[in-house]
Amino acid sequence: MKKLIAIVLLSVLPALGMAAGGPGVPLLAADNDLSDQESLQRGAKYFVNYCMGCHSAQYVRYEKVAEAAGLTEQEVKDNLMFTENKKIGSQMISAINPDDAARWFGTAVPDLTLTARVRHSGDWIYTYLKSFYLDDSKPSGVNNLVFPDVGMPHVLVELQGLQKANFKVETDADGNEHKVFEGFELVKAGSMTPEEYDGMTRDLTNFMVWAAEPMKLERQRLGMWVMGFLVILFILAYMLKKEYWKDIH
Repeated sequence: MKKLIAIVLLSVLPALGMAAGGPGVPLLAADNDLSDQESLQRGAKYFVNYCMGCHSAQYVRYEKVAEAAGLTEQEVKDNLMFTENKKIGSQMISAINPDDAARWFGTAVPDLTLTARVRHSGDWIYTYLKSFYLDDSKPSGVNNLVFPDVGMPHVLVELQGLQKANFKVETDADGNEHKVFEGFELVKAGSMTPEEYDGMTRDLTNFMVWAAEPMKLERQRLGMWVMGFLVILFILAYMLKKEYWKDIH
C-alpha cells in the first residue's frame, strides 16, 4: 500500500511543479470559458497579431478555429490569415525563420499549441501575460515574475504599458535573506486600461487553452453520456447478479 501511495505521489508532483509559477508566486485564476465564441474570436485575433510574429500553433488549423469560434471561412481569411498562399486548411505556422529567431532571442522559439496542457491550466498563461516588469539587467529590459530570465520581450507592452515589481527582503529562520514579491506598480500607461488589458489577456488565454485541446468540450459532453451509460449498466449487472444468485442465497 505504501508503495502504491509513493507511486501516485511521484506521478502527481511533476504536474504540480509545472502548474506553479516562479518561487512564491501564486497563479491568478483565468476563469476560462471555451463555450464563449466571442472570447475565442478575440483571442484568435490577439494570438495572430501579437504571438504569431514569432510563435506557431502548428497543431491547429484555421478551419478548426473557424468552427470553434463561429466564424465563416471568409471571416477567417479576412481577419486571421495575412499570407496569400495560405488556405483555410493550413496550419497556424509563423512566417519567421526558426534559425533567425534562435539567433535573435538566444534560444529556440517554442510552438505554443500545447502550452496550456504542459502548464496544466490556463492560469499560468494568464499570470505570465500579466507579470512582465522592468528589469534593466536583462537584454530586453524586462523580466517575468512566473518565468524568471525569460528571453521573450514584452510584446504586449503597447497595450499594458510598463510596470515595475516591488519586492521586500525577508530573512528566514536560518538567517538567509531572500526577496518576496509585494506587487506591481504601473510606471507608464499603455493604450488599454488595466481592466481592458485584463480582459484581453483572458481572451488570449482562452484561445490558447482551446488550442491545446480543441475537443475538450466534446470530450466532456460525451463523458456525461458515458457515465450515464455506466450507471445504467451497473444497475442492470447488479439486477442480473441478484437473479443468478437468488436460489443460492
